[in-house]
Amino acid sequence: MKVIKFGGSSLANGQQFERVVNIIREDAQRQVVVTSAPGKSATESVKVTDMLLQYAESCISGHPDEQLLKAIKVRYRQIADSFDVSEADLATITDQLDALNQAHYPSYRQLREYFAAHGELLNAQLLALILQSQGVRARFVLPTQIRFESKKNDEAVFDEEKSLDRLATFPVEKDVVYVFPGFFGFDQHNRIRTFSRGGSDITGAILAEGLQASLYENFTDVSAIATVDPNVIANPEPIQAMSYSEMRELSYAGFNVFHDEAIIPAIHGQVPICVKNTNDPDALGTWIGPASQLKDSRNITGIACTKHFAALYLHRYLLNRDSQFTRRLLALMADYNISYEHMPSGIDDLTVIFNRENLSEKQLQEFVQAVRQELAPDIIRLHDQLAIIMVVGQGMKNRSGALEQIIAPLAKEKISLQMVNQGASEIAIMLAVDEEDAKRAIKAIYDSEFA
Repeated sequence: MKVIKFGGSSLANGQQFERVVNIIREDAQRQVVVTSAPGKSATESVKVTDMLLQYAESCISGHPDEQLLKAIKVRYRQIADSFDVSEADLATITDQLDALNQAHYPSYRQLREYFAAHGELLNAQLLALILQSQGVRARFVLPTQIRFESKKNDEAVFDEEKSLDRLATFPVEKDVVYVFPGFFGFDQHNRIRTFSRGGSDITGAILAEGLQASLYENFTDVSAIATVDPNVIANPEPIQAMSYSEMRELSYAGFNVFHDEAIIPAIHGQVPICVKNTNDPDALGTWIGPASQLKDSRNITGIACTKHFAALYLHRYLLNRDSQFTRRLLALMADYNISYEHMPSGIDDLTVIFNRENLSEKQLQEFVQAVRQELAPDIIRLHDQLAIIMVVGQGMKNRSGALEQIIAPLAKEKISLQMVNQGASEIAIMLAVDEEDAKRAIKAIYDSEFA
């Protein structure tokens, strides 16, 4: 049995739904389907989830945007009109949209989560109806097996153990296609809780693990994951296969084809993943699985880049003898809700690298001032325009002089490295450069390794 997930662009309109139906019908093993909300297309410039969140804000303000609600209904109606879906069946979907602003929610956070989750919820119901109209034995499944634990502060944490326990007893009948909405589950109060955006990938991976699928197919709008961002390098080489670890490293560093958190359930269940193209389903795609199953390990599998980083450099003599220095620094970061990404250090020096994307300039300067007052370093410098480049490859473990060969092209381009770090896994090398040098650095490495 295979779990198969479709992204928003794959379910954006009636034409895409027709492709999805054909893909499901072509393989009898594709019994569990996970849907995203309708996404962007050539004719639709806005994702339905974004429309629902905008509608939520209008309801919170006390002035529900009825025109926006009507536009959301039109998106589902246009899809339904491409198939033999009755007006009565479609009404079961549009009525749920009308009910959104009539319900009571414990908090504005909950309201936003309920509204946002309905993009996937209604699309799954619609796909089940469409499959039934095409003669497929399809059932919509409310994802009550996906469990969250809500805390006192209204935060929700995914409960893997409870989810797997519930999925272990889920009956999968032969010749039945089960359609699950992605992106959300339920907490102990049976309230909807959502993953982060793009979380339908996570739902698919959890179902693949819990139902012990033979394969998790993730359909999107690319025929394979590219070795590097196509916006930086035109027509980059496709990746035919990679390990879970390589995908984790690349997702962390900016590859957004597949949600990085979705790798973990697949690893736990040892379920291979295949990223495929809804518009070109016969293309091989990119296989992701255990390193032991890779037939050939390339020296470099991919190059990823993320901007919005900052580095705070601290120097103080005999810093390594101060057992409380790092603890106090991390406590200050916690006070400012800053998570560190890397912390290279020496006997007198320490640099902490963190994502500054959600910090205002004022917050950043207040944090630096707090560090200066609390830790009294001899030297403190902030570099707040950094890009992190991750060069990843399973084959680098056995490649002599890998680091030297990767950074040599940067020296030729006179690109200054702010930091170099080779991970303990030995399959990834992290480079920090000025944001303005990031594209040149990626091109230099790519040309050296792939040209």
